[in-house]
Amino acid sequence: MKLNGTKKDKIMKEADKTQVTFSSNNIRLSGLEWIITAIICSTLLCLGPQFWGRLEKFDPGDDYRLPYTLGNDYWLYGRNCRWACSKYDTLVVGDSVIWGHYVSADDTLSHYLNQNTGKKRFANLGVDGFHPAALGGLLRYYGRDISGKNVIIQFNPLWMSSAKHDLQTEKEFHFNHPKLVPQFFLKIPCYKDSFSKRFSAAVERYVPFFGWASHLRIVYYDNMDLPNWTLEHPYKNLLAAVTLELPASQDNLQENISWTEKGIAQEDFQWVEPGQSLQWRFFQQTIELLRARKNTVFVVVGPFNEHMLKPDSYKTYQKMKSEIETWLKQNNIAYCIAPVLPSELYRDASHPLGRGYAMLAKLLFENQSFKSTILKVSGN
Repeated sequence: MKLNGTKKDKIMKEADKTQVTFSSNNIRLSGLEWIITAIICSTLLCLGPQFWGRLEKFDPGDDYRLPYTLGNDYWLYGRNCRWACSKYDTLVVGDSVIWGHYVSADDTLSHYLNQNTGKKRFANLGVDGFHPAALGGLLRYYGRDISGKNVIIQFNPLWMSSAKHDLQTEKEFHFNHPKLVPQFFLKIPCYKDSFSKRFSAAVERYVPFFGWASHLRIVYYDNMDLPNWTLEHPYKNLLAAVTLELPASQDNLQENISWTEKGIAQEDFQWVEPGQSLQWRFFQQTIELLRARKNTVFVVVGPFNEHMLKPDSYKTYQKMKSEIETWLKQNNIAYCIAPVLPSELYRDASHPLGRGYAMLAKLLFENQSFKSTILKVSGN
């Protein structure tokens, strides 16, 4: 049977009325279903991180330090801060020198401070690879629980040893932990990330859900997003990878030999003056932040391997160290310029070996400012 044009058009119009007015999808939700979905997502967004903190076991124990492989897990660092603040009265904060890059967890500065005290008072909140700009952001956004405590914060002069380390080169430089530095309001010349990455980093600081999601990715999915992880592990169960067990605080041990045995030569560092240094400026802001949170702050400058410096670099460093000390005095900040350790107790420019940490802890206990500020012992 052949339809004429008019009848055919009429049938087509009737068929069009039966078509859905939007594009096809596998799942279409009703208004009520959208409301239920929104409630579930909002609950997960708000309560997910808090619930996970109860579900995932975290019992660090003595001499705990954040595992080397989890250095980018800021959500876990915040959790560690809460735990440490509940157990210890003094927190030791800094970069890999405090963390103990070349030594075991029971060979670090915090360990020997506890040993000298005779009880567990000092917690290791150092993180490997954290320069002052990143450490400031870490404490500001993920260390909010550090309030009303004793805080020993270490400043490593190595971060001022060149314009590159000081983040002042105009050429793009991919430094550690860019998510933690100021994203918009303080220009870092070498930081060239796109607006979208900067915005994402800024949002993550204030929305715990995103930090928690990053934690899951780092701990359970080899620091990959889910699509890439499933491509790499096509036959593994996505949910089975979540074991609820955190990695142990493994040591990042390397050759336990001195810098001279390693064959490291003396260097002529191109120091950045404190008045021009970005890293020193960030460190000053971090001290102000800690004091504003009612913490008792004690600054340790160094230790630094002055044996490694060539003559001109040594002279410049002494001048720079003097300027740092002057600022600390002017701002009434308790401090200790770490004495120079014997050459054989350094692994490189700034990291002591185990015996070096033991000596540094002993020297701190002999420092009058340390005794009166941290140990609360009055001088004779």
